[in-house]
Amino acid sequence: MTMTLIETITVGSGGAASIEFTGIPQDGKDLQILMSFGSNFATVPGADYCSITFNSDTGSNYPNLFLYGDGSTAASFGFTGTASRTPWFEQDASGDFGNMSCYISNYASSSAKSISYDGVSEQNATAATQALVASGWTGTDAITSIQISPVQGTLLVEHSTASLYIIS
Repeated sequence: MTMTLIETITVGSGGAASIEFTGIPQDGKDLQILMSFGSNFATVPGADYCSITFNSDTGSNYPNLFLYGDGSTAASFGFTGTASRTPWFEQDASGDFGNMSCYISNYASSSAKSISYDGVSEQNATAATQALVASGWTGTDAITSIQISPVQGTLLVEHSTASLYIIS
Protein backbone atom coordinates (compact mmCIF):
# COMPACT_ATOMS: atom_id res chain seq x y z
CA MET A 1 0.00 0.00 0.00
CA THR A 2 1.33 3.42 -1.00
CA MET A 3 0.00 6.69 0.43
CA THR A 4 0.71 9.69 -1.85
CA LEU A 5 0.02 13.28 -0.82
CA ILE A 6 -2.02 15.05 -3.50
CA GLU A 7 -2.57 18.42 -1.83
CA THR A 8 -2.58 20.18 1.53
CA ILE A 9 -4.82 23.21 2.01
CA THR A 10 -4.23 25.51 4.98
CA VAL A 11 -6.74 28.29 5.72
CA GLY A 12 -5.18 31.72 5.79
CA SER A 13 -5.92 34.93 7.68
CA GLY A 14 -9.61 35.76 7.86
CA GLY A 15 -10.78 32.15 7.59
CA ALA A 16 -12.53 30.34 4.73
CA ALA A 17 -16.12 29.28 4.12
CA SER A 18 -14.92 25.97 2.68
CA ILE A 19 -11.97 23.91 1.49
CA GLU A 20 -12.19 22.26 -1.91
CA PHE A 21 -10.06 19.65 -3.62
CA THR A 22 -10.59 19.53 -7.40
CA GLY A 23 -9.13 17.57 -10.29
CA ILE A 24 -8.54 14.49 -8.15
CA PRO A 25 -6.42 11.97 -10.10
CA GLN A 26 -8.20 8.69 -10.90
CA ASP A 27 -5.18 6.37 -10.58
CA GLY A 28 -5.63 5.15 -7.01
CA LYS A 29 -7.86 2.79 -5.04
CA ASP A 30 -8.89 4.80 -1.96
CA LEU A 31 -8.65 8.36 -0.62
CA GLN A 32 -7.73 9.58 2.84
CA ILE A 33 -8.19 13.12 4.17
CA LEU A 34 -6.42 14.15 7.37
CA MET A 35 -7.98 17.27 8.91
CA SER A 36 -7.33 19.68 11.76
CA PHE A 37 -10.14 22.23 12.07
CA GLY A 38 -11.46 25.09 14.17
CA SER A 39 -14.54 27.14 13.29
CA ASN A 40 -16.08 30.45 14.28
CA PHE A 41 -19.17 28.78 15.78
CA ALA A 42 -19.81 31.07 18.76
CA THR A 43 -21.99 29.03 21.13
CA VAL A 44 -20.07 28.19 24.32
CA PRO A 45 -19.68 25.41 25.08
CA GLY A 46 -20.07 24.34 21.52
CA ALA A 47 -18.75 22.15 18.83
CA ASP A 48 -19.00 22.24 15.08
CA TYR A 49 -18.74 19.56 12.43
CA CYS A 50 -18.25 19.68 8.67
CA SER A 51 -20.30 18.59 5.72
CA ILE A 52 -18.40 16.90 2.93
CA THR A 53 -19.87 16.67 -0.55
CA PHE A 54 -18.53 14.92 -3.63
CA ASN A 55 -18.73 16.24 -7.19
CA SER A 56 -21.06 19.08 -6.02
CA ASP A 57 -23.82 16.54 -5.17
CA THR A 58 -26.11 18.03 -2.51
CA GLY A 59 -28.93 15.52 -2.93
CA SER A 60 -30.07 13.34 -0.04
CA ASN A 61 -27.45 10.71 -0.96
CA TYR A 62 -25.31 10.44 2.17
CA PRO A 63 -26.17 7.95 4.96
CA ASN A 64 -24.45 8.79 8.28
CA LEU A 65 -24.18 6.75 11.49
CA PHE A 66 -22.46 8.26 14.55
CA LEU A 67 -21.03 6.44 17.59
CA TYR A 68 -19.57 8.84 20.14
CA GLY A 69 -18.54 9.38 23.74
CA ASP A 70 -17.70 12.48 25.74
CA GLY A 71 -16.02 11.24 28.91
CA SER A 72 -19.25 10.41 30.72
CA THR A 73 -21.77 9.31 28.07
CA ALA A 74 -21.76 7.13 24.98
CA ALA A 75 -24.49 7.23 22.35
CA SER A 76 -25.30 6.77 18.69
CA PHE A 77 -27.64 8.16 16.07
CA GLY A 78 -28.06 8.03 12.31
CA PHE A 79 -29.62 9.96 9.46
CA THR A 80 -29.48 10.36 5.69
CA GLY A 81 -28.62 13.87 4.58
CA THR A 82 -27.36 16.13 1.83
CA ALA A 83 -23.70 15.64 2.86
CA SER A 84 -21.39 13.22 4.60
CA ARG A 85 -20.76 14.51 8.15
CA THR A 86 -17.48 14.56 10.04
CA PRO A 87 -17.11 14.06 13.80
CA TRP A 88 -17.42 17.15 16.00
CA PHE A 89 -14.59 19.55 16.72
CA GLU A 90 -14.35 22.55 19.02
CA GLN A 91 -14.99 26.11 17.97
CA ASP A 92 -11.82 28.18 18.06
CA ALA A 93 -12.77 30.51 20.95
CA SER A 94 -10.12 28.84 23.13
CA GLY A 95 -7.68 28.01 20.31
CA ASP A 96 -8.61 24.32 20.32
CA PHE A 97 -8.81 22.39 17.06
CA GLY A 98 -10.37 19.02 16.38
CA ASN A 99 -8.48 16.35 14.48
CA MET A 100 -9.98 13.69 12.26
CA SER A 101 -9.32 11.21 9.52
CA CYS A 102 -11.67 10.42 6.63
CA TYR A 103 -11.18 7.24 4.57
CA ILE A 104 -13.06 6.87 1.26
CA SER A 105 -13.05 3.41 -0.32
CA ASN A 106 -13.05 2.75 -4.08
CA TYR A 107 -13.34 6.44 -4.97
CA ALA A 108 -12.78 5.90 -8.71
CA SER A 109 -15.27 3.03 -9.06
CA SER A 110 -18.74 3.16 -10.62
CA SER A 111 -20.44 1.99 -7.42
CA ALA A 112 -21.52 3.68 -4.18
CA LYS A 113 -18.67 4.79 -1.90
CA SER A 114 -18.05 3.73 1.71
CA ILE A 115 -16.68 6.44 4.04
CA SER A 116 -15.37 6.17 7.59
CA TYR A 117 -14.28 8.87 10.03
CA ASP A 118 -12.37 8.83 13.30
CA GLY A 119 -12.22 12.14 15.13
CA VAL A 120 -11.63 13.84 18.43
CA SER A 121 -12.32 17.32 19.76
CA GLU A 122 -9.49 18.78 21.80
CA GLN A 123 -10.21 20.69 24.94
CA ASN A 124 -9.28 20.46 28.58
CA ALA A 125 -12.74 19.49 29.79
CA THR A 126 -14.82 16.39 30.39
CA ALA A 127 -17.01 17.24 27.41
CA ALA A 128 -14.27 16.47 24.87
CA THR A 129 -15.78 14.11 22.31
CA GLN A 130 -14.38 11.18 20.37
CA ALA A 131 -16.49 9.84 17.52
CA LEU A 132 -16.56 7.19 14.85
CA VAL A 133 -18.76 7.86 11.85
CA ALA A 134 -19.80 5.37 9.18
CA SER A 135 -20.99 7.24 6.13
CA GLY A 136 -21.36 6.78 2.42
CA TRP A 137 -22.16 8.38 -0.89
CA THR A 138 -24.69 6.61 -3.08
CA GLY A 139 -23.39 8.37 -6.21
CA THR A 140 -21.84 6.07 -8.79
CA ASP A 141 -19.52 8.56 -10.49
CA ALA A 142 -15.81 8.57 -9.70
CA ILE A 143 -14.98 11.26 -7.13
CA THR A 144 -13.26 14.16 -8.88
CA SER A 145 -13.91 16.93 -6.34
CA ILE A 146 -14.45 17.18 -2.58
CA GLN A 147 -15.85 20.22 -0.75
CA ILE A 148 -15.58 20.56 3.04
CA SER A 149 -17.62 23.23 4.90
CA PRO A 150 -18.47 23.88 8.57
CA VAL A 151 -22.13 23.28 9.41
CA GLN A 152 -22.81 25.47 12.44
CA GLY A 153 -20.15 28.14 11.99
CA THR A 154 -19.70 30.19 8.85
CA LEU A 155 -15.90 29.89 8.61
CA LEU A 156 -13.07 27.46 9.11
CA VAL A 157 -10.60 29.59 11.07
CA GLU A 158 -7.02 30.44 10.21
CA HIS A 159 -4.62 27.46 10.39
CA SER A 160 -7.37 24.89 9.74
CA THR A 161 -5.77 22.27 7.49
CA ALA A 162 -6.82 19.38 5.26
CA SER A 163 -4.47 17.02 3.42
CA LEU A 164 -5.71 14.70 0.65
CA TYR A 165 -3.89 11.42 -0.01
CA ILE A 166 -4.38 8.75 -2.67
CA ILE A 167 -3.98 5.16 -1.47
CA SER A 168 -2.78 2.73 -4.13
